[in-house]
Amino acid sequence: MNALASSPAVLLATLAFGLASALLAWSAMRIAGNALARYRERFTAEAHLQLEELFLFMDPARLFVLNLLAVTVGGIGSWLASGEVLIALASAGALALLPRLAFGLLRQRRLDLIEQQLPDALQVIAGGLRAGVSMTVALQQLVREGRPPIAQEFDLTLREHRLGIPLDEALDHLAARVRMPSLTLVIAAMRIANETGGSLAEALERAALTVRSQLAMEGKIGALTAQGKLQAVVVGMLPLALLLVLDRMEPEAMGFLWHSPPGWATLAVIATLEVLGVLLIRRIVAIDV
Repeated sequence: MNALASSPAVLLATLAFGLASALLAWSAMRIAGNALARYRERFTAEAHLQLEELFLFMDPARLFVLNLLAVTVGGIGSWLASGEVLIALASAGALALLPRLAFGLLRQRRLDLIEQQLPDALQVIAGGLRAGVSMTVALQQLVREGRPPIAQEFDLTLREHRLGIPLDEALDHLAARVRMPSLTLVIAAMRIANETGGSLAEALERAALTVRSQLAMEGKIGALTAQGKLQAVVVGMLPLALLLVLDRMEPEAMGFLWHSPPGWATLAVIATLEVLGVLLIRRIVAIDV
């Protein structure tokens, strides 16, 4: 009788537990789906703006799918290769941040190219002004003869001017898009020359000479500080290489570092000191001209 009486109770408890587990799983999947949808919306919006600034014509939705696939494959691959959940999570997090880092590197490279092309572009504009053409025609000549990315930016400025925006305001938009001190200096010199009635061609030639001298100085400083930057790379990679070598030589002793809370705390301290050391060295060798 006790067995018969307990059987319905056990069955009901099992059903209740299964139902609760199913509801919990459904709730977790719904929360994860909503979070993924919000992340997708934010990712595609940011990627769309970044791609427009870089003049790259790609579908942000496809880029999101590729990034999600890389995060999934990279996380699972790291977990299968190492057997550690923390390493898999770290790999997935690094791959998730990869598009933002790539956009930052591409944007910095684009700004460097624009700054290198700026003196020649100013010489082209000044030559057109000395020949007697207007500023708009000189900018059109620059767009025809120049190379990307600076030709693309001035072409966008001319397109805004054709739509009815004053040229000074369109140049301000250019300075807002390309946040660069040398370009801001050039636009300020153009405005001053227009307001005071000075020769705009001479102002642009002087600005080109100033920017060229600044680039030469930055190149010289970069060559002198290259050793310090290399030291930052060596100092940052040496402890990581040492950890890998010791893990191969003494896996049992290093297992305490990988599989225990004190070891994880030690790794966190090492990572923090690594980042601080690299940032400090980069701050020392980063000389602003």
